[in-house]
Amino acid sequence: MKRLNSVHLKHCKNTEDCSVERLPLPKIVKIPMSMHMGAPCNPLVKVKDQVFVGTKIGDTDAFMSAPIHSSVSGTVKAISDYLMANGRTCKMVEIETDGNQTVDENIKPINLSDRASFLKSVRESGAVGLGGAGFPTHIKLNPKTPIDILVVNGAECEPYITSDYRLMLDNPKRILGGIKKVMKVCGIPKACVGIEANKPQAIAKFKELTKDMEEIEIHELPSTYPQGAEKVLIYSTTGRIVAEGELPSDQGVIVMNVSTAGFLQSYFETGMPLVERTLTIDGSAVKKPCNITVPIGTPIRDALEYAQTDIESINKLIMGGPMMGMCVYSVDSPIIKMNNAILALNDYVPPVTTDCIKCGRCIKACPFNLMPREIELAYKTKNVSQLQKLKVGLCMNCGSCTYVCPAKRPLAETNQLAKGLLPRR
Repeated sequence: MKRLNSVHLKHCKNTEDCSVERLPLPKIVKIPMSMHMGAPCNPLVKVKDQVFVGTKIGDTDAFMSAPIHSSVSGTVKAISDYLMANGRTCKMVEIETDGNQTVDENIKPINLSDRASFLKSVRESGAVGLGGAGFPTHIKLNPKTPIDILVVNGAECEPYITSDYRLMLDNPKRILGGIKKVMKVCGIPKACVGIEANKPQAIAKFKELTKDMEEIEIHELPSTYPQGAEKVLIYSTTGRIVAEGELPSDQGVIVMNVSTAGFLQSYFETGMPLVERTLTIDGSAVKKPCNITVPIGTPIRDALEYAQTDIESINKLIMGGPMMGMCVYSVDSPIIKMNNAILALNDYVPPVTTDCIKCGRCIKACPFNLMPREIELAYKTKNVSQLQKLKVGLCMNCGSCTYVCPAKRPLAETNQLAKGLLPRR
């Protein structure tokens, strides 16, 4: 099987040996009504309402969405407007914690009866893809085409991030329990867990636990970037190609992150919806890099202070990894469902862009052999037909082209803007 183009990154896995710690309860949480792909939720509570851990506080009738729950017990102090990283706004429920973490009386283990009840329960859990994309899980698990393999993403190929790795080491049985439950209820005969080769302990642990499970294969992936990207992962584990405009389900595949699988197992055991997130805190401004579990809606500032961060020195704050993460405009922004890392940097130097020297490195780095320089030229002239010929819709914005460019051109950013010119399907 032909290997796709890739780049070699310095992994900087400073926290791989750091067991997960629990952040002290914050005084207030701020929970946005949009923490997933699709339509934002509408608040179901009002100011002065009392809520508990697991209380549903946001929902919508829109197809592409997922409900949102309180991560703490306390009192609703405000319903405000929140500026998201993409520049849009949504409503946000601000809750003052009471310190008791009283669980909502409706929280109880889930009893499955059939596929329909399973999907309904998954929706009610508020589950979304925890690898960063935030695709509602109940929709992903209900495709229109037959599925014959579940691909589970344990690559975690971005530098710095180790939150998935710690889950694979500390709670592998929880992940496997979620995988088996999804396979059984959804009628998927086979699963493949892809783990990068730079995680030998995790690979060994999963191979030992699955040695008598013929239906689950552990696939060792090369330690190159972007192994964890959905289409790359599918090709690396199954050899199948997801073409432009296709979904993984069109090739008989569902992709799920290890953290999502682990959450589903925990949810069906306890009934507790998605109300907390485990993430990595790291970066040059952080004195105590760590992996921590926090209530969703916790201000980033609280997590940074716990990690002994020199907040005043930060000149770049990233939600996620350095390759595909989103810049954060304030340390008081809340931690949301899709967060798997916060990187605080004080040594960031803005790149100086120069003219393209036509070296072709961007093409050699792109897993799909796209031509970022040609896409850049077509974007400047708003030549939509040329952008379509150049297959810009295949770009997954992994950032490899920008990373290798000696002229420091923002190629991945331009690709993303160019995709916005394509006709909507």
